[in-house]
Amino acid sequence: MPDLMDGVANFRRDVFPAKAGLFARLATEHRPTTLFIGCSDARVVPELITQSEPGELFVIRTAGNLVPAHSPTADGTAASIEFAVRVLGVTDVIVCGHSGCGAMTALAEGHDLSDAPQVASWLRHADASVARAATAEGPADVEALVWANVSAQLRNLATHPSVARALAERRLTLHGWVFDIASGSVDRLETLDRAGV
Repeated sequence: MPDLMDGVANFRRDVFPAKAGLFARLATEHRPTTLFIGCSDARVVPELITQSEPGELFVIRTAGNLVPAHSPTADGTAASIEFAVRVLGVTDVIVCGHSGCGAMTALAEGHDLSDAPQVASWLRHADASVARAATAEGPADVEALVWANVSAQLRNLATHPSVARALAERRLTLHGWVFDIASGSVDRLETLDRAGV
């Protein structure tokens, strides 16, 4: 915790003054153009990867960058998606997976999650990813599952009414990315910009 407070002090002393005008504008304006859905993994920092300024990205981070398919039950992920698309009017949504994802590793390697029941329940949102990435020889490896998962989460995202409507009206484009931690590279998986994804 002392390191974090030192960071806050450094921000106030060295960073904030140089960006005071930006923060003054952001105090009364919130107009991000992109919703970035990434993993909760501390090594994957959307603003750093994209070199975005404060206010440019609306960020949702979930374990395994999972996006549950739409359901009538309210949840934080669905509410954040709806807010970004309907209220803020973002024009792009990125679902970003990454190398070495702990969630995808647990699924690919069949880890025992009985001591983490909430994690096990959450990872069921990747069942389609696991099925899609499996091969005739058996379960997918972690890298294949990471890629299959991004694709599956884009399709889950398209089931949300606000997203489906924006896609149908051609006001929104969905992007699939995979970030490689070791090299810093980002590979694009696919782009979806039409209804009926």
